[in-house]
Amino acid sequence: PDRRTAQGRRDHILLQFLYNSGARAEEAARLKIADLDLTPPASVRLIGKGNKERHCPLWPATVSQLQPLIADRAPEEPVFRNRCRQSITRYGIHTMVERHVQRAGILVPSLKKKRVSPHTIRHTTAVHLLRAGVDINTVRAWLGHVSVDTTNIYAEIDLETKAKALARCEITDA
Repeated sequence: PDRRTAQGRRDHILLQFLYNSGARAEEAARLKIADLDLTPPASVRLIGKGNKERHCPLWPATVSQLQPLIADRAPEEPVFRNRCRQSITRYGIHTMVERHVQRAGILVPSLKKKRVSPHTIRHTTAVHLLRAGVDINTVRAWLGHVSVDTTNIYAEIDLETKAKALARCEITDA
């Protein structure tokens, strides 16, 4: 996103927020300023499927970009707004992700062949957490999954992590 424009700054922080929090598009669309706690250690309260509440930590870089976005606004206002200053929709977030993937495809042609959605960002968050050694139950809570079986899908499809685990267990001829 072009961070010289208001929309570009909003898009950039929204993309960063999605990756940092692992939020679903619907959760980000419904996010209110009151759901943010930007004092260290910063976190966000997300309301997921079945109105289940969870809290996710926020990076200092995410906090520093959220602060100007929400400055001088009321707690009940949406964090992410569209051009009409209304809450962005789940569809609006999906369209925004597709738009920026298309632009990024100019510099990274392999992106043109991939389907990237807000859920792809959520999936990437999960895989990166698992690769970093975060316990699967922590990842489950981070993503708001009721069952660890849902989270296991991310672990099972991560071949790179499997290959590294296999390499650690490899028996050498001595």
